[in-house]
Amino acid sequence: MKRVLLHACCGPCAVMCVEALREEGLEPSLLWYNPNIHPYTEYVLRRDSLSTFAAQAEVEVSVLDEYGLRPFLAAMGPDVENRCAVCYSMRMDRVAHFAAENGFECFATTLLISPYQKYEQIIEAGERAAKAHGVAFFERDFRPLFREGQRAAKEMGLYRQKYCGCIFSEEERFSGA
Repeated sequence: MKRVLLHACCGPCAVMCVEALREEGLEPSLLWYNPNIHPYTEYVLRRDSLSTFAAQAEVEVSVLDEYGLRPFLAAMGPDVENRCAVCYSMRMDRVAHFAAENGFECFATTLLISPYQKYEQIIEAGERAAKAHGVAFFERDFRPLFREGQRAAKEMGLYRQKYCGCIFSEEERFSGA
């Protein structure tokens, strides 16, 4: 059986990704690494929601508990408009590194379930990271499962967020931009 490392941005996005992979005969292990999430209270809510889901779904989870607002902003540099590509690359590189270090054959990400994320940029970041670390990127378009996953997360009592997580999306959320 392939060892699949599934990067998870939160519990709700992991629900249907884990189910879909299990339906393919795969048993994913989850990885929490999300230095983009702001503020710290939101970071903790999402991290803990993933841990709650992992316990309920009986799936292994590793937590790289690195609140990373400063490194995230430093990685952006002056190119705030390209922040999503930078964010995806930052996370996928760390996930691929973890996958290679820990004997996983491939890695995927729950970011591929959200219709609000930039799908092609995620794929590009995943493929670059895979090549750099010698581990395969396991691409799956989980987007058709998004609504079902949100419904299931609500039924499970998981915390569900209202923005992607970064300081810029939080600003957009509250400013109406």
